[in-house]
This record gives sequence, structure tokens and C-alpha cells, in this order.
Amino acid sequence: MSDFWTALPVGFFLSFTLGPVFFVLLETSITKGIRSAIFFNLGVILADIIFIAIAYFSTNQLLTKIKDDPSWLAFGGVLLASYGCITFIQTIKEKKKQPQTNRTKTVKKTNYLTQVLKGFFLNLINIGVLLFWLGIILLVGPKLEMNSVRITTFFIMVLSIYFLIDLIKISIAKQLKHKLTPSRIFNIKQVVNTFLFICGLVLIFQGFFPKEKEKIKNAIQEIRIENK
Repeated sequence: MSDFWTALPVGFFLSFTLGPVFFVLLETSITKGIRSAIFFNLGVILADIIFIAIAYFSTNQLLTKIKDDPSWLAFGGVLLASYGCITFIQTIKEKKKQPQTNRTKTVKKTNYLTQVLKGFFLNLINIGVLLFWLGIILLVGPKLEMNSVRITTFFIMVLSIYFLIDLIKISIAKQLKHKLTPSRIFNIKQVVNTFLFICGLVLIFQGFFPKEKEKIKNAIQEIRIENK
């Protein structure tokens, strides 16, 4: 059950931090309908599965050796902070280009396979997503004891949570066509990107100053005991 609570925030933030995918998913829901958006999202998840596999198999042996080394916690923090910073900047650039690139041509029929491929390749070309999954594996791998079953279950839960949240997001986007403006989407994304960056900084601190982390943890426990 504890693995679920670890997967829940990852799945939630994943649903709001995938750069251009976020905008295109909402746009697809509004302009082409819920079914098209769902197939588009399936393509995105397929690319995520590939990224997770690449990140896992490239770090599995390494993680087994250094899972107790706090400096790698800092490395994972650097990746997450970098991802948050990169996507923050990319989102600003996307907003500037939005009037020219965010228009969709009207079509009579929708090819769902095309939507799957569109989501797949749009996500696949974003190297920041690979960095994101690499950082997540470096962080949660040791906590899951490098158990392949637990890690597989963890990522299934993450992607399931992500997909369910996206279903809600797709439905809301269709209903709030005139209220969910690009400006509001931009603000939501930047808040999430800033939060990821801050989380990365916290992990960097924990990696470079593991003793201070334990002192803070002990202090919190003492406060709890005193309040009981």
C-alpha cells in the first residue's frame, strides 16, 4: 500500500508536466473529441513505457551497487530540478509560439491510429521525459529494494493514475472549452514545473547533507513525541 502512495504524486505530476503533450491533449479533446484524445494519450503512454524500460535497464545494475550512496540522491535531484527548469523555459517558448502553432485544421473523420502515432512520437522526441523517468528510477529504486516486481507494479500504478487523471482532464477540457484558456493552462504548468524544481533542490540538499537530513528527521520525531 505504501508503494501506491509513492506512485500517486508521481502519476499526478506526470499528468501536468509533459510539455507540449499537455497542450496537444487538451486541444485534441476540445477540437476532435474525447475518443481522439484518449487514443492520443495511449500513444503517449506507449512512449513512456519505452522510456521507462530504457531508463530502468540502463541503471538497474548501477542502482544495485550504489542504492545506499546518498550522493546519487543528489544526482536524482539534479535531474528533477533540470527537468523542471527545462520544461519551465520550454513552456514559455511554447506560449510565444501558440498563436501560430496551436490552431487545428478541421477534419471530417478522425484516424485513431494517427492519433496514437501522434501522441507516441510527440512524447518520444521529448528527451526531458527520459530524464524525468531516469530521475524517478534513481529515487524510488532503492526504496523499492530494487525488487523487479515492486518496481514493475510501481510504474503500472503510476501510468494508471496518470491515465485516469488524464481522462478527467480530457472530460473537463471538453466541457470547459471557453474557460480553460491557454493563459490558465500556462499558469498551471508553470506552478507544477516550479514545484518539481523545488523538489529537486530538496533532494540535492538531502544528497549532499545526509547528516542534516537525519537531524531534521529526528527533530520532527521528537516534536511528535512531545506533542503526544
